[in-house]
Amino acid sequence: MPAKNSLKQYAEESCYHLYNRGVEKRDIFLDKQDYSVFCSYLKTYLLPKDEIGLYSLISSQDAKIEEKDKAIKLLSLNNFSNEINLLAFSLLPNHFHLLVKQTSANGIDKFMNSLLTRYVMYFNRKYQRIGPLFQGVYKAVLVNSDEQLLCLSQYIHNNPIEFLGVTFKDWKNVIWPFSLPEYLGERKTEWVKTQTILDYFNKTNPNQSYGNFMRNEEKSALIEPIAIDI
Repeated sequence: MPAKNSLKQYAEESCYHLYNRGVEKRDIFLDKQDYSVFCSYLKTYLLPKDEIGLYSLISSQDAKIEEKDKAIKLLSLNNFSNEINLLAFSLLPNHFHLLVKQTSANGIDKFMNSLLTRYVMYFNRKYQRIGPLFQGVYKAVLVNSDEQLLCLSQYIHNNPIEFLGVTFKDWKNVIWPFSLPEYLGERKTEWVKTQTILDYFNKTNPNQSYGNFMRNEEKSALIEPIAIDI
């Protein structure tokens, strides 16, 4: 029997919760570099490619060989900036969560195959291992309502807070990458598209802010089918 949420049917202009964990619940991020590399891949795939700048660098007589080689590699990589918007994310030692909106019917599948294949190659090369890193194919859940979208963002942002064993007021103690700082105005990251969710909240009334929403510890039944047993 296929694993829960492993069989996927994608629709255009739809939001999905994507997640997976390490095979046998093993850690998939072992140090700061691993988190940084995964985030750098997200940035590369989700920001528009500066083709003019890259071609200019390649043709420049002043550029170093290493710089030109890097530019050539970047030009050859897939780019999904016109197909995928990353709304929220969190990376934990043995699993990850991504909340995305896709504009094309097969954007997610192409994006995830590129992202995870590239990361597994990096991880196996660094740690001199072979074989799968993730527990089967990534899982995907279609978001069916505005309420579910908001609850998923809350779940994803609460995940590292609960993993650390603290409450929302101590969220700054979280040591793993997640997009909550973007939602609270503490950080700006071009490849995290917060507006889709923040448009539901009042920017001037603290009682109706995203931060106040995060303080609500009541869990919605809408996220139970996708909660990971870590």
